[in-house]
Amino acid sequence: MPAPEYRFRTEWRVAGTVEEVAAVLSDVRELGRWWPSVYRKVDELSAGDENGVGKRARLHTKEWLPYTLDWELTVVESRHPRGFTIEARGDLAGRGVWSLAPAGAWTRVTYDWAVRAEKPLLRALSPLFRPVLAANHRWAMRRGEESLVLELARRRASTPAERARIPAPPQPTGTAPVAVIGAGAVFGLAACGLARLVLSRRRRRSLR
Repeated sequence: MPAPEYRFRTEWRVAGTVEEVAAVLSDVRELGRWWPSVYRKVDELSAGDENGVGKRARLHTKEWLPYTLDWELTVVESRHPRGFTIEARGDLAGRGVWSLAPAGAWTRVTYDWAVRAEKPLLRALSPLFRPVLAANHRWAMRRGEESLVLELARRRASTPAERARIPAPPQPTGTAPVAVIGAGAVFGLAACGLARLVLSRRRRRSLR
């Protein structure tokens, strides 16, 4: 079964300059600190050149659904401070393009993500639960926007007291019993649905 492909476009609008936003997004080592709801572990493998091209990192990520992803990103193009392009391989494989544009006191952030779900679990779930998996990605990006807004505020804070008043970013989802049971039901339904699909195809072939 070929790996299912997904294409997403995310648009944010955050208070801050293009340079401020670029400084946050391009620092892969800090992803786990300011976007902890998704980035559980980040190991920088290479710093890349002066523009960040060639930067590599190994990532362990988790969104809302109770499965994790292990993958690597490599920065393959820099348009600093207007954005950069990454390539991914591992449980996720594809290309992501971050684009930044000034809008007065704001910055418009666009992320175009063309990705294949290489993880065997996602290959199995995609035929029946593609909308759920897409919603999982949208959840992660909403948390990213919230986290970016807070991180920009934290970096602009002029005193420790001002910094202390800024809330912590959205935290990782846990493994509460309800979530585990719900995930088990989803995966069970997926397995049953796939089994029926396979049997149906075999029957049609046998009747030819």
